[in-house]
Amino acid sequence: MTLFTDSIFLTNEIAGFEQCRNTRSTTSMAVICCLKGHIALELGGEMVQIGENDLFVRVPSQGFKPGPYEFSEDVQFIELSVHASIYDQLMLDHMRVEPRWWQKQQFLKANPVFHLNATSRQFCTAYFNLLVLQLEAKQTQYRQQILMAIARATTMEMLNYLDKMLQPDPEDARTSVDRSDYTFRRFTLLLHENPNQREVQWFAEKLEITPKYLSEICRARSGRSASDWIVEITVAHIKHYLKNTTLPIHDIAALMNFPNASFFCQYTKKHTGMTPNQVRREKID
Repeated sequence: MTLFTDSIFLTNEIAGFEQCRNTRSTTSMAVICCLKGHIALELGGEMVQIGENDLFVRVPSQGFKPGPYEFSEDVQFIELSVHASIYDQLMLDHMRVEPRWWQKQQFLKANPVFHLNATSRQFCTAYFNLLVLQLEAKQTQYRQQILMAIARATTMEMLNYLDKMLQPDPEDARTSVDRSDYTFRRFTLLLHENPNQREVQWFAEKLEITPKYLSEICRARSGRSASDWIVEITVAHIKHYLKNTTLPIHDIAALMNFPNASFFCQYTKKHTGMTPNQVRREKID
């Protein structure tokens, strides 16, 4: 059984797995739950082994390219692939409520396979079955919205499971956090509240620190500079306006505080590899 829309791909058969890896591997997050047997596939130049009751997760930023793979004769699995934009938006939403969210992303990159307990396997198959029902009910009203909600819930369940696997963070266990941790949290909140600000200097002034120190904090806490974070949030909002509204380009440029539409187009092209119109035409529904 293989079912899909432009943004969601669902399968439990090898032919569907092959179709997904050849058409969606570079623009999606993939989640594979092995129910029986085993699967071996290449990720980052190394073979990853996925056994019974294991969950494999590949995040979009890993730059996956299709490589060798192998299925055991008795294999049973389910695979869900969602467009990178859905994953990115969930990560941005998650960032609002939990400062450790980037640790989970790093954990997934370093540990793409983890074992599920009985309860988590039940959740995994239950979400899969819900998606099957919705994908087969092609004429239902609000179908796309429900599909997105289930896909988001599935991803959040995975993040919830990671809470049980990650070692407790000594900083989170303290009654108070050190200044750099507190500053990074304030920075991430400012990013979401001010998506039209793109200068490290502006955020540093709000936090009453130097731009250099802000970037040092960001690198220490997340492995990325303040500029990297600003670009990511800016691009996420640009894509949101382009894909989810019919606003003219010059209006979006004004909302995002660009000096003019031309500069907005240059910025979009530089950081997405596409013009605003190309981003807008890229389907995610």
